[in-house]
Amino acid sequence: MAKYSKESQHKVEENMKEMKQGKLKSGRSNKKVTNPKQAIAIGLSEARKEGAKVPKKAAAKKSSAKKSTAKKAAPKKAAAKKSTAKKSTAKKAAPKKAAARKTTAKKSTARKTTAKKAATKKSAPKRKAAARKKTAATA
Repeated sequence: MAKYSKESQHKVEENMKEMKQGKLKSGRSNKKVTNPKQAIAIGLSEARKEGAKVPKKAAAKKSSAKKSTAKKAAPKKAAAKKSTAKKSTAKKAAPKKAAARKTTAKKSTARKTTAKKAATKKSAPKRKAAARKKTAATA
């Protein structure tokens, strides 16, 4: 018994030709389709809408679920490698933050020193005037 009807096969064939000509576009984004697998998926979904005999999407997921259980052991090793890579990048990023803090601290101290200098410049004439008054009073 065939999985796909003649109608669905014909629809997929049409979509593949459109893709090769550069006329096939995806649904929402309306971008040009370049992947043959995507063209097949579009053809099957169109065939489903028309009522052609096409297996459900869930059936396709079950067959890939068997494959993914065998692959699950491998990603754990890869995840361990990724975590070490993340730690090394985190260590590299930490000194940058500290350096940034130091520069901001320098800027704030520079602002304080300039404020102090301005205050001393303003108070210097007052001190001189006060000293003159004292000398004039004593004389």
